Amino acid sequence: MTLHTEKGGISRSARRFLWKLSYLQRKCIFSVLSVGRFPTHIAFIMDGNRRYGKQRNLKGGAGHKAGYLALMLMVIYCCELGIKYITAYAFSIDNFKRGPEEVQYIMDLMLEKIELELSKEDSLFSRYGVRVHFSGNMELLSDPIKDAAKRLMVATANNSNILLTVCLAYTSMNEILHAIQETYQEKLAQIQLQESISEGRISMCNPEQGDHVLKLAEIEKHMYMAIAPDPDIIIRTSGENRLSNFLLWQSANSCLISFSQLWPGISCWHLVWAVLNFQRNHYYLEKKKKKQI
Repeated sequence: MTLHTEKGGISRSARRFLWKLSYLQRKCIFSVLSVGRFPTHIAFIMDGNRRYGKQRNLKGGAGHKAGYLALMLMVIYCCELGIKYITAYAFSIDNFKRGPEEVQYIMDLMLEKIELELSKEDSLFSRYGVRVHFSGNMELLSDPIKDAAKRLMVATANNSNILLTVCLAYTSMNEILHAIQETYQEKLAQIQLQESISEGRISMCNPEQGDHVLKLAEIEKHMYMAIAPDPDIIIRTSGENRLSNFLLWQSANSCLISFSQLWPGISCWHLVWAVLNFQRNHYYLEKKKKKQI
């Protein structure tokens, strides 16, 4: 059989064969993993795109492009593994402090990739049944990105295999502040409504009733990340051991894993190791959760 080589020195048919071979290999490994306790939600702090580009002398923001491809591969692997929720820390509010050229490049790349997925009839999201949700202070983003993000959420709303939450213009401190403000406004409206109905005779000001007190469940309902359960695993690349203002509220009982590998170089094997580590520590984490209840 003659294989016609393409750009990069390998033919398309050869690439397909290698992908099918790797798929069968992953299928065998994932079936073994499924014997143990399985995580429901994995979150990624995608650190190291810039360093990856610099190390390989890539032009412009090519490191960020490589990071996007790495995220798409992780989505595929998680779908094959049966993970129901993925969260990706794509752009922090603090990232707006970077150089204007880099920020603009990232925003343009984000818009380009969203529009590309919207234009495809057979996109990765439709093939794998991925529902996409954007979380964060979306008002900080430009109108074209906000519009494209909304359209992608609508376009994928009926997909039910896995939920991919992309955290854009996000920090935990901003999320918590937003949730408390929203809860306060909702509580205030309820109090005013009840007072108007009872014509000033209600006992809402009675501390024993506690109706005027903000409750934990009410605050959590207004979190940006209320759409997904708390993460079982949080993976950070590039060797850093910090959460960097990411899911601080939700990570009390998460298994935190740090890889020295830069984000664009993350592989299926990193995911396998993370799940194995979660399974090894699951009993301890569950014990901690029960003590908190």
